[in-house]
Amino acid sequence: MTLGKKSSSPGSGAGAAPDDAAGGDGPATARGPGSPIEFRLDPSSGVPTYLQLVQQVEHALRLGYLKPGDQVPKVRDVVASLAINPNTVLKAYRELETKGLTTGRPGQGTFIQATVRQVALPELTGLRRSLLAWLTTADTAGLDEDGIVALFTSVLRDFRERRGSSSDRRGAASSETEGVA
Repeated sequence: MTLGKKSSSPGSGAGAAPDDAAGGDGPATARGPGSPIEFRLDPSSGVPTYLQLVQQVEHALRLGYLKPGDQVPKVRDVVASLAINPNTVLKAYRELETKGLTTGRPGQGTFIQATVRQVALPELTGLRRSLLAWLTTADTAGLDEDGIVALFTSVLRDFRERRGSSSDRRGAASSETEGVA
């Protein structure tokens, strides 16, 4: 699953070739003429298509590619580019509306109405550089993409568990001290 940010040249996105459309060897992509993002599908990910679309909008919001007022690709453009059922796109857009991130405007399309918490651009740039260096090291060590994802997922899970258990301990400690008069 990849997201492309619209650039000044028509049909190009960050990391995507302009010809990267449905029907090729790579992932299918879709971007409407009024949208700053490009959807891509990864049929081998195991993630339902509608959730891939939802996740990509959420990621674009977190990374600052989308902001309130921006339009997501129109349903008909996504359907035409990705060769998927319109109900799949509508389900994704309904999910985004339920989360309070988008709103539909009859006859105009779907627009971002809220954002999610994001890190400031200077921090993102530094984190991106660090992550690229880490990926280079992992590649040099012989990990393929699946191995990198497995390692990252494992470390992220361990991090969440440690963070969760340390906040549980802090919460338990504060509860114990609150009960003492």
